[in-house]
Amino acid sequence: MVNRQRTKYTGPTRVLAYLRVSTEEQATSGAGIEGQRSALEAECVRRGWSNVRYLVDSGYSAKSLDRPAITEGLALLETEQADVLLVSKVDRLSRSVADFAALSADAKRQRWALVALDLPYDPTTASGEMMANLMAVLAQWERRLIGERTRAALAARKAAGVKLGGSARLVPNEVRVRIRADRDSGLTYRAIAERLNAEGVPTGRNRGQWYSMSVHQIANG
Repeated sequence: MVNRQRTKYTGPTRVLAYLRVSTEEQATSGAGIEGQRSALEAECVRRGWSNVRYLVDSGYSAKSLDRPAITEGLALLETEQADVLLVSKVDRLSRSVADFAALSADAKRQRWALVALDLPYDPTTASGEMMANLMAVLAQWERRLIGERTRAALAARKAAGVKLGGSARLVPNEVRVRIRADRDSGLTYRAIAERLNAEGVPTGRNRGQWYSMSVHQIANG
């Protein structure tokens, strides 16, 4: 990216309010789109920010920044069409330490502000930067821990003689139609599984959880 002096802008602060959610997180933490939006709107009112544009990524993981809305937002910031990137929590933006560190560096170099409501300090200072990076480390640890627990649960079921994925043929037709429609719309197998689990949609055997593999079987069956 080009390292240049930011052009002086004298108009109202241009804010990009970024929201991201996967359905599973929305159900378990309450950090849904509407909850995030309310928090961001309140912060904008408190700071007197009126020039606000909302960017939303729904059903996307925070493992990487390969998401349409945040990609658009970062392009606007780099080209000096926005001044602030506002998020309700650090993990709405990224759960990757490397990605978060890169974003912080870009914000400093390109002279725009990265503001997260769960950071009770100024990330532009040395101590604030350290705390922001620590928050990102914890978010990444949480994601990896969830993955390890999921793999352990699958291994335990397999060791107990449970045939994983064998219930796909018992899934009601309306669920099959929905899964294929979600897949056609661009959702990943994991995102579809998270939605089904969050909404309590029963699996073929009316117990257990949905996993990417079972969704894949149905979508391609």
